[in-house]
Amino acid sequence: KEAAFSLVQCFVAGALFWELQHVGARFFIKKPFFVCLELAVLSLQSILANPLILLMGKLVGLFVDFFVRLLTQLKFRVVQSSVEECTEKGCLALSLLELLGFNLTFVFLASLLVLIQPVAAGSGIPEIKCYLNGVKVPGVVRLRTVLCKAAGVLFSVAGGLFVGKEGPMIHSGAVVGAGLPQFQSISLRKIQFNFPYFRSDRDKRDFVSAGAAAGVAAAFGAPIGGTLFSLEEGSSFWNQGLTWKVLFCSMAATFTLNFFRSGIQFGSWGSFQLPGLLNFGEFKCSESDKKCHLWTAVDLGFFILMGIVGGLLGATFNCLNKRLAKYRMRNVHPKPKLVRVLESLLVALTTTVVVFVASMVLGECRQMSSTSPSGNDTLSLQGMSEDVNSSIKTFFCPNETYNDMATLFFNPQESAILQLFHQDGTFSPVTLSLFFLLYFLLSCWTYGISVPSGLFVPSLLCGAAFGRLVANLLKSYIGLDHIYSGTFALIGAAAFLGGVVRMTISLTVILIESTNEITYGLPIMITLMVAKWTGDFFNKGIYDIHVNLRGVPLLEWETEVEMDKLRASDIMEPNLTYVYPHTRIQSLVSILRTTVHHAFPVVTENRGNEREFMKGNQLISNNIKFKKSSILTRAGEQRKRSQSMKSYPSSELRNMCDEHIATEEPPEKEDLLQQMLERRYTPYPNLYPDQSPSEEWTMEERFRPLTFHGLILRSQLVTLLVRGVCYSESQSSASQPRLSHAEMSEDYPRYPDIHDLDLTLLNPRMIVDVTPYMNPSPFAVSPNTHVSQVFNLFRTMGLRHLPVVNAVGEIVGIITRHNLTHEFLQARLRQHYQTL
Repeated sequence: KEAAFSLVQCFVAGALFWELQHVGARFFIKKPFFVCLELAVLSLQSILANPLILLMGKLVGLFVDFFVRLLTQLKFRVVQSSVEECTEKGCLALSLLELLGFNLTFVFLASLLVLIQPVAAGSGIPEIKCYLNGVKVPGVVRLRTVLCKAAGVLFSVAGGLFVGKEGPMIHSGAVVGAGLPQFQSISLRKIQFNFPYFRSDRDKRDFVSAGAAAGVAAAFGAPIGGTLFSLEEGSSFWNQGLTWKVLFCSMAATFTLNFFRSGIQFGSWGSFQLPGLLNFGEFKCSESDKKCHLWTAVDLGFFILMGIVGGLLGATFNCLNKRLAKYRMRNVHPKPKLVRVLESLLVALTTTVVVFVASMVLGECRQMSSTSPSGNDTLSLQGMSEDVNSSIKTFFCPNETYNDMATLFFNPQESAILQLFHQDGTFSPVTLSLFFLLYFLLSCWTYGISVPSGLFVPSLLCGAAFGRLVANLLKSYIGLDHIYSGTFALIGAAAFLGGVVRMTISLTVILIESTNEITYGLPIMITLMVAKWTGDFFNKGIYDIHVNLRGVPLLEWETEVEMDKLRASDIMEPNLTYVYPHTRIQSLVSILRTTVHHAFPVVTENRGNEREFMKGNQLISNNIKFKKSSILTRAGEQRKRSQSMKSYPSSELRNMCDEHIATEEPPEKEDLLQQMLERRYTPYPNLYPDQSPSEEWTMEERFRPLTFHGLILRSQLVTLLVRGVCYSESQSSASQPRLSHAEMSEDYPRYPDIHDLDLTLLNPRMIVDVTPYMNPSPFAVSPNTHVSQVFNLFRTMGLRHLPVVNAVGEIVGIITRHNLTHEFLQARLRQHYQTL
């Protein structure tokens, strides 16, 4: 009913939106049907996605939250009764074994799910960030990924690991955003609808942005923060129309999750009492304490210092985690997959033993009080009806006292955060210091193992302990009685989380929406900015570090100023792999089998510039100079392709290749040019039957300048071969069959691979006219264009290939995202300085 009602609302809203457009302007971009259709899919995504993807009859966010609470309460109930019983009988080792049994079993199940789908490990935010940046990570948005992710994070959190479930929720929402608009599934091939809309990388990327924002909105109850998170940390290509669509999806996600959680947990459908999976509660001073203020202008100085310390702690956390990640890449990942499972079990074993021993040995027994002095009931803030004392753990303590260390360790992380935020005078400075140190080290070790794991909640809990420690020290040793401990705990959480992830705008809004207190806006923003600036002085954010470790060519927002000393000709790839407008099938197969490029320039040979083609030892084409090595490399690539044609299933082609091409490799690369002139190596066949290569061609005739006509994608070439789109030499190109756009994109997004195709029925001498399917007007730059201009064009337009064309229309190189990475630009800048 909820889905149907939202869909009806969406269609009505879309129709009304079109009417307003129609009244206000004579021309409009989209037809009313497509406006309504896009709104409907966004609404359906927000209802079924994260927050609400239909998984095993439940919603993902609600599914994970419900079973995490169920398994955690079951585990703690059994362990608590065992500890209370064994404290008197002296059998605490048995209680530890019971706790180990629960945790190791849950973590083992989470590791097995990661073995099924390795990309489900971690939080998923680095992978989604790469995807939205334009890099396709294999399997990152598959249905199997979200199934393993949701079930895996459930067991990871229930297994006692210092991980959170909010990061995986963001990944789950992005998966739904990628899959739902397609109305088909690769894993479940029976799910197939004739829905040809939104079948492009751009549309899919927009829906992934909306899904990631919906995940943040569901996790924290922060729809505006989710939108800003998708803008700041996720999407690389943004437009004005996407802003309100993502905000609409996030808002619908928040209220839908709120609706279901309030109904299931309280039986009050439509009461909207629980906006997100993580709720910080209400910050409010006690009415009896007249000196208490949430924060004052004097406190801003302490907040700035806490931001500096938080940035230093975050940089230390990232540095240690980076070293651990490198160690895993060298010593764990190359080994059998069972080693990864054993590492996860080792972390779970160590964490469980440390938690149990620390609670038993390091905890302090403190006097119990039914309510906190601030007048806030901690459990009521979580929407639960139990008494506040149910979250107090009395492990190893006599009657009427409780163990403050066990209260933090033997509670769900959300409960521990609420206690640090809202209970006053509950934890001693020694306990907070030890808890912070242990949690810092163990969470740093945990992030990166082969289980689904988030980092938001552990960072918030670790930072909250740091902030609460600062508040206790200021009260005890400086005498600042007006300090509200909950505010310092919140600022500490923001400082540490900002120092780890290095987010500013989105994290500020998320924390403001989670606390429902706008007065915290200024201190939170100042703290996050200081923490980010301090941390950036030493290293990058944790997500950027893991992206770099995986070697992903991620593009930053802008280049450094000194990069403007380079031009497009300094960073482009001059050795081109190209096709002609009319290409023989044998040539296409050879090119596709010997390269992995995603797109190819469509060119013709420029016969008008032959006189200026050869001068001395350098090739000169319209004032663009190329060294002799470029010709050698180009000739070598053509020779390699010619040899690869022997693998084509045609005796005619094999005989032709054997006739013109020798099989032995040249002994020296420097002699390749001379060998070409002596043996007359034939480049892969020309495109026009009347212009096929002649044995009498000279070097100048074989390598003429190339006039650029457009770009054609690998997927398009493979589709043309699969469907047999070609014509014979005796026919004209007009006799070639024509494919519609729907037929060309029918296999999206899983196009067949050239190595898996059976092309024995195709005649290798047939010709393919690629001009109807190429992009005749792609973005292009001049060789003298500044690198900053190239970068901005590449980044803002969402490009994957950028041809470099000179003044007379000749292509002289091509730029890909690899040529714009920070490492590549730094290397070329060093070469530039060496040549000066």
